[in-house]
Amino acid sequence: MMEKGPVVAACIPAFNEEATIARVVLMAERYVDLVLVCDDGSTDMSGIIAEALGAEVVLHETNLGYEAALLSLFEEAGKRGVDVAVTLDADGQDDPSEIPELLERLNVGDVDIVVGSRFLEGGGSEAPEAREAGAQEIAGVVAEGGVKVTDAQSGFRAYTRHALESLTLAEEGMGVSAGILLKAGEKGLRIAEVPIHVKHDENSSAQSPVSHGLDLVPTTLNESSSAQSPVPRGLDLVPITLKNLSLRYPLLYYGGPGFIISAVALVFWYWMLQIFDSSREVNPDLALVAAGASTVGLVLLLVSIALWVINSVVRARTNPEHII
Repeated sequence: MMEKGPVVAACIPAFNEEATIARVVLMAERYVDLVLVCDDGSTDMSGIIAEALGAEVVLHETNLGYEAALLSLFEEAGKRGVDVAVTLDADGQDDPSEIPELLERLNVGDVDIVVGSRFLEGGGSEAPEAREAGAQEIAGVVAEGGVKVTDAQSGFRAYTRHALESLTLAEEGMGVSAGILLKAGEKGLRIAEVPIHVKHDENSSAQSPVSHGLDLVPTTLNESSSAQSPVPRGLDLVPITLKNLSLRYPLLYYGGPGFIISAVALVFWYWMLQIFDSSREVNPDLALVAAGASTVGLVLLLVSIALWVINSVVRARTNPEHII
């Protein structure tokens, strides 16, 4: 009797992609056991076309964004006992014929997530150079969060069931794709990349999932988006990265500034006392600065200690052998 392999599902968020959804669904069906499409409040026939072609469609009555679409797809995949979920765009950017490359790498068994990268040797992209430069800048920012990938914006990924069960989508807005990788890094999930080829259609009028949360830069450089450089838009990811780093290293990100501000407060207190000693008058400006700096410094020091204790307890519970 032949041993049954893992159940693989293609998970495709879609918003107004009737022009491309048919090709994506039909091609994906060649390489997976199940195609799941989240019709994220489309006003066109995206969901109807996908369902007619054999995909299972999860419907959002209104447009909730890429994060919500992914969450619905992951939940549906879990209900159906899917072992591997492959996410890809509905706008035709990602080539479904490259799904086997992601699955082959995942099947090696040493990683939990495989990311398709346009920047690895053997990969490529038709997108403008400015956009690619912005994407590479963002990968550098994500690397500061401890996740070493060349293409943090790629939505073409393969997830094991363990990865899907471990991840919780929490980042809102344009940082979702990179936010997932940062969250995976926090959970200790192992990530690898394989080269892929990304297409770019400047004439597409549909709103791709990128525009409501997948990427940090627009999929197409139309009249309104071309005026804005993708690199500045990539800065939207900086607060997400800083938040993750601050929670991971609270003594550095809160305790350090708290110590410096407290030291400044001591300088102002000393200055004020010197003036008082010579004139017997309290300088209100110095007193205000000293009191304010003391308060801020003390709060930051207390927050850093509290977060450090919480991190220590969490790590001890998740890994009893880990000693802080």
